[in-house]
Amino acid sequence: MAQNPPGTFTGLDLYTFAAEKSALAVIDAYSTSFGMAVSLLDKKYRQHVANIYALVRVADEVVDGSAAEAKKAGGTVDPSVAIDQLEKDVYRALKEQYSTNLVVHAFVKTANAAGIGRELIKPFFDSMRMDLWKTKHDQKSFEKYIYGSAEVVGLMCLKVFLVGENYSNADVHTMTSGAQALGAAFQKVNFLRDLAADNAGLGRSYFPGLDPRKLTDAKRDELVADIRNDLKVASKSIRVLPKGAQRAVGAAQILFQVLNDMIAVTPAEKLMQTRISVPDWYKVVMIIRVIFGWFPK
Repeated sequence: MAQNPPGTFTGLDLYTFAAEKSALAVIDAYSTSFGMAVSLLDKKYRQHVANIYALVRVADEVVDGSAAEAKKAGGTVDPSVAIDQLEKDVYRALKEQYSTNLVVHAFVKTANAAGIGRELIKPFFDSMRMDLWKTKHDQKSFEKYIYGSAEVVGLMCLKVFLVGENYSNADVHTMTSGAQALGAAFQKVNFLRDLAADNAGLGRSYFPGLDPRKLTDAKRDELVADIRNDLKVASKSIRVLPKGAQRAVGAAQILFQVLNDMIAVTPAEKLMQTRISVPDWYKVVMIIRVIFGWFPK
């Protein structure tokens, strides 16, 4: 990931180095699973994917976590203003190639290098804003939210993987569909495992027409099957990806596939009382299997 600064470096080099170290710190603090998967990426991809994750995580905290807590504690932060300012900072930094926000600075380095523009950034921030006001979704708003909050993140990472590569249109289509499907599956699994917290703590229900308090085993099975369909689409693209990305993407998919399988055998009533997670030892076993060439099907 972030390397030691070169022997001869400018002030901007050092600043960018510090910015990328901050992006790595965000991963270390928030996601052991994602961090494990990122570590399997080829060196040329690792830092860029970390830079993407850090911005996504910070934006999510603005609308869904620390900013709201700060406001409840008596602070004057307005999450809706803060998320607008963060988005504007990203666009400004894309042009200026500099930001006083270290996470934004790291992200725009990646965005400019990989060609990530407003066509992917705006839908992401639009979905983040939906968390500030929308507590229930219909099918249309659900699909829009999934695309902006998860699918575009997969597409951003794909942009990184394809820098300098030469693929046929058919292969690019396969990888694009896979990136979107995998992002959607990740988000839906997170919705399912966080049903209780989202409903009780935030008053939210993401799945259209679902009252989490009335979740049945039959409805759980329907949602699990939908996620499995997404994962099936995603699995077709893994071996098409550049080799330096295959193991990491495969590991990430396997971890969420296991989570989905665990949810499938958990009584609906229990899903509303506990958050399902994969034991750390099992994560290690799955990652070792990927290292030795086992990929999800």
